[in-house]
Formats: sequence, C-alpha cells, structure tokens
Amino acid sequence: MGAPRIVVFVFMAMQIDLQRSGHVAQIAFHNPPHNYATVALLRGIADALEQLDADPDCRAVVLAAEGKSFCAGADLAAADGIGGTSADPLREFYDQVLRLFATRKPVVAAIQGAAVGAGLGLAVAADFRVAAPEARFTANFVKLGFHPGFGLTHTLPRLIGETRAALMMLTAARYKPEEVIGWGLVDRIADANVLRASAHALAAEMAENAPLSLLATRRTLRGNLLEEVRARLVIEHAEQMKLRTTADHAEGLRAVAERRPGRFVGR
Repeated sequence: MGAPRIVVFVFMAMQIDLQRSGHVAQIAFHNPPHNYATVALLRGIADALEQLDADPDCRAVVLAAEGKSFCAGADLAAADGIGGTSADPLREFYDQVLRLFATRKPVVAAIQGAAVGAGLGLAVAADFRVAAPEARFTANFVKLGFHPGFGLTHTLPRLIGETRAALMMLTAARYKPEEVIGWGLVDRIADANVLRASAHALAAEMAENAPLSLLATRRTLRGNLLEEVRARLVIEHAEQMKLRTTADHAEGLRAVAERRPGRFVGR
C-alpha cells in the first residue's frame, strides 16, 4: 500500500492496522493464534470502518486477516473467550456486530483460511468475498450444541438462499471455495500469494466510480439490512442464552476440542 500505516487499535497481542492507497483502504486484523472474534476485535474493526466512513477519499475497503485463519469464530470454551465487561458479554459482542452493518463503504473480505462460526458471520457481513483455495467456510454452531449468531440466520439465507443456508447450518459441514462460489458465498478465488491483490483489484473496480452514487446505490441495495439484522440478533441472542447452559453445549465444546463426534443427549 502506498500510504503510511496507521495502527488504529491495539490490545495486548491483538492489532488492527489501517492503510489507504488512493481510494481503496485496507483493514488488517491480527488476534493470534486463530483470530478469534472478540468484543475488542469487532470494536476495533468497527472503529476503523467508521474512520473510513468519515474519510471522503476512501471509496472502498478491503478487510483482511494476518495468520493462517481468517477468523476461527468466537472462543466459546474459555470463560472470557469473547471478552466484554458487562454481565452479558454476548450483548456487547452483538452491539459491535451492529456497528459493522451500520457503516457505509463497500467492503471486500480477503479470506485466506478458516471462516468459522462468527468468522463466517464476519465474512458474510462484507459485501464481497475473495477466497484462497485453502479457505474453509463453516457454520458449526449445532456441532457445538449452540445456536447461530452474528445475524447469520438472516444474512446467510439472504446471500445464498434459504435451502443452502439451512444445509450449511444444520449439517455444520466445512465447504471449500470451489464448492460455494456458485452459491454466491465466494465471488472470486485467488491463490494465497495474490489474494489481497485480487481483493484490492475488486475494491478498485468500485472505487473508480462516482463516490456519491456508489454510496447511494449500496444503501438502496442493502435496504433495511441493519434493522433486519438487529431484529434477528434479538432472537439469536435469546436462543444462545438458553442453550449455553445445556449439557449438549458442554459436550459439543468437548467433542470439538477432542476432534470427535458429539455424544448428545438432548438436554
């Protein structure tokens, strides 16, 4: 990128870098070792997107991740895996999700590895997705004895259709980019060594256009998406709160950690 790097958010090992070259900006996040989704990570990405909304020279954004995974979801096994300071960390988490959907500039996600659970939600929150062959897409919530979140029960069917979204969510299967490019989950496939360049090229195609009409057209296309996601998050949050104390959720976490099928009992 041609512009100097600006570190907009740092928390312990987590870092979010913001750069802009011409009319295309890049947000690169790093939360090692697996880029787990946390309140702090989403807040940092939302802060960066809002900063770019206020920058009239930015017309399109690339969202990228450092490391092997794009985002391996939320760490549900750790007691404070998603962070937060209130009695309801999930609500804090979803407050940041809503900030992502409220921003105005088109976003291209560059996905180099696993986009799992909340990581899939983050990928789907972008307008477009460019994926490396090594990328994997998984809505693994039911494998964890949990309920989908991040607004995915609305955004995924909106993107790929109700039947395909149900297939992803009810099987918790892992999908390769070539399996889902025809569904619209992936827009372009690019080798890992040129992944970000391909994402930037797509962003640049948009950024060469008139900025006011670009924003207006995106706003019309999205319609009431923010309010629809807000309403769906209320339902998802309530279901997650009910399921998080069940024996099946505890077993799901153990089974995934031990790389074995869950032995679920329905309670």
